[in-house]
Formats: sequence, structure tokens, C-alpha cells
Amino acid sequence: MEILPFLVLPFIASLILTGIHSYLGVHVVERGVIFVDLALAQIAALGATVAVVASMDPHGRFSYWISLAFTFLGAAILLMSKATGETEHLKDMLVGNILAVSRPEVIKTAILYAAVGLFHFIFRKKFLLISMNHEKAESLGINVRFWDFLFYASFGFVVTSSVAIAGVLLVFCYLIVPSVGAMLFADRIGPRLAIGWTMGTLVSALGCYLSVVIDTPTGATIVVTFGAVLILMFLLHLIVHHGRNNSTALAGASSARHELPR
Repeated sequence: MEILPFLVLPFIASLILTGIHSYLGVHVVERGVIFVDLALAQIAALGATVAVVASMDPHGRFSYWISLAFTFLGAAILLMSKATGETEHLKDMLVGNILAVSRPEVIKTAILYAAVGLFHFIFRKKFLLISMNHEKAESLGINVRFWDFLFYASFGFVVTSSVAIAGVLLVFCYLIVPSVGAMLFADRIGPRLAIGWTMGTLVSALGCYLSVVIDTPTGATIVVTFGAVLILMFLLHLIVHHGRNNSTALAGASSARHELPR
């Protein structure tokens, strides 16, 4: 029980990640660009590598802006071999250490994600239309390329910040798994977001708790928990779907039997 207070900030950080990534995940899955998160995350990690090579603080302000610049522009991942003496810093940027997240990082991330969330809320109709019905958006005269750029630019801000505190794999899970799990049970955006946010919150709490009980890395435990919960949701979906098919078949058979001539 003594270690539980140390999990408060990681859990809050997990909730913040859940809030923004579950929403962005809906767009990413609908656009069919599931691995764009990994691509941007790797580029952001490359920016952090350049900062380390230049002897900058990997968690400092200049390192963040360099990572963001690389997220926007992209680059070849050739500089990794140059940072021979900073492997631990690189490991933090690539794998993440959400257990070590600080209060200032949580506050800064919350403010940034709130701003990105407000931006997407204001222009939600355009973003959702482009993600859900690209052809219709073009037929209505919307500048799809411009709004796509704004989407991926805002996405870059989120990924750059998330990778710094959670690592590539955990960020990918927060982005994709809740959205995929929600798609098993809902078609409309509202219910899918509700399911995704609920799943992310419960998995974050369970992952943090299990990491204490079985003494494993928090981030890795949350990733495994995401996978286990998604499997359970898929099995539940199969059971529900199978039950509905049986009910429909029985109803159809009953109706046909009543319609037979006597």
C-alpha cells in the first residue's frame, strides 16, 4: 500500500493519454492509417536522439521542440549510433517510463491536450466528415489537404508529448486499442468514444494496480492489460453476435412456421 501514492501521477497521466488518444484513434482507424502513430513516434524519437547527441537535456524544452520539428519534417534514422553514451536517455524516449512522470509534465501535457481537444471540438464536423466520408467532404468543396495537414500537425503535437512520457508502444496502445474495442460494439461516434474512454480508464487503473501487485514495469503492464482486455471484448462480441444470430434465426423460423398453410 505504501507504493500506491507513487502511482497517482502515472495514473493521472494515463487518464490524460486516454482522453485525447481514444478520440484521435477513431480518426486514425477510420482513415485506415493505423501505423501513422508509430511512424510519427519514431520520427519524434529521432528528434530526441539529435538533442541527446547535442548534449541537451532529453526532457528539456529545446529537446521537445527539436522532436516536434522532426515530427513535422521527418528524417532518416541514422543518428542513433552517434549517441553511444546516452543509451538510458534514448531508452526512456523510445520505451518510456510513465512511472517517473513528474507533476509539471502532467500539468503541461494536460494543458497541451486540452488545447488540441478544444481545437478538434471546434472543427469536429470537418475532421469527422473527412475521416468518415472523404469523398463527400471533397464534393462539398472542403479543402481536404489543408484540413488533413491541420489534423496531422495537431496529431504530431500529441504524439511528441506522449512519447516523451509513455514510450512508443504504450502510446500506440492508447491510440488504437480503445478505438478498435469500441468498434466491436458501436457504430456511432458518441458510443464509440464512451466505450473507448471507459476502456482506457479501467485498463489504466488495472494496469497500474497489477504493476504493483506483481512488481512489473508499469508501462509494459498497461500494454499487456490492453491486449488482454481487447481479447476479452472480442470474445464477448462473438458471444453477443452469436446470440443475436440465433435469436434472429429462431424468430425467422417461428414466423415461417406460422405462415405455413394448414
